[in-house]
This record gives sequence, C-alpha cells and structure tokens, in this order.
Amino acid sequence: MSDGLLPGFSDAVFGAQGCFRAILAALSEPGTVHALGGDLAPPAPLCPAAAAVVLTLADPDASLVHDAGPVADAFLRFHTGAPEAELATASFVLATGAMPPLAALTPGTDEIPSAGATLVVQVESIEEGEGWTLSGPGIDGLRRLKVTGLPDDFPAQWAANHARFPRGVDVILCAGDRLAGLPRSVTLAVTLEA
Repeated sequence: MSDGLLPGFSDAVFGAQGCFRAILAALSEPGTVHALGGDLAPPAPLCPAAAAVVLTLADPDASLVHDAGPVADAFLRFHTGAPEAELATASFVLATGAMPPLAALTPGTDEIPSAGATLVVQVESIEEGEGWTLSGPGIDGLRRLKVTGLPDDFPAQWAANHARFPRGVDVILCAGDRLAGLPRSVTLAVTLEA
C-alpha cells in the first residue's frame, strides 16, 4: 500500500470467518490450541494470531486498548474502526508486552456480565497436554494447557477472576499463528510437574 499501512486479511470475509470459528472453538473447548491459516502479516510487535483476533472481534462499537505502539495502532484502528478507551472500560485489551492485571479490566455488571472485557495476550508458547489443569464448561473431565510468558501470579489472578463469575474477563492466548481460550467460567489449577 502506498501509504505504508499493511493490509489486513487478504480476503476480509473469509479471513474473519475462519478466525471467528477458531476463536469460538477455543472458547467453547477451553485448553485446546487452534492454528490459524492465512497470510496475515501484521506490523511488529503483533503476532499473526493476536492481530487476527483483534481484526475479527473489534469494531466501531467495541473499544480497544493496546500496548503495541503507533504503527500497530494505525493498522488496528484502520482495519477495525475500534475507538480508544481507558483500560478500565475497554471492551478489548491487547497485551503484546506486560499483561495488565485482570482486576484492572472491566468485569461487566451483574445485569450485563457479557460486558466484561476480553483480554488478548501474546505469550511465548501454548501447548496442550501438560501444565495447568483446566475444568469447567466445555471440558469433559480435565484438560491440560501449558502457557509460557504470563506473569507468575496469573493462576492467582485467574482464581480471583473466576470467583466473580458470571462477571469477569475472558482471555485469548496467542503465540505465533496459534490461539487458545480461557473463558471466565473455567477453573485453573497449577499442576506440579514431577
């Protein structure tokens, strides 16, 4: 593009539909990891999965806060039309660096719990089959998920977030072109490795 702004999905409709299906699967089956196809090449420091999630979910009616810098801001605002907001009131929060505390994000209200924020956080890696033990809706028995790159106190933050259910924050973890979901309804337990 002549103005220096990178393109979004090569096919906006099919790209967003494919990403939406992956997000839906990740949140309805917590702890499963989903790879996104496609050729999305966002500006640094955005990873393809995080950029795809924001381009799919954010819009002019859903505010966005992020820490990705001015080039990424121009990319995200152009492709989504999402307005800026304060951290405590944003519909979507994207963390490419240090994750904000879950308690700093809006949990919604008792009347409208669906107004709770969605945190899209870039991490180093996500892997099924080891790490935390997850239980709750969408999980038959237990499921394991290993995440590298979150704060050490994330399990404690998650327990406090889960205790507010049905209010709370939903989290979408992104690493490269892969994503996993942690809806607020899920219980997370730290599993000690042998």
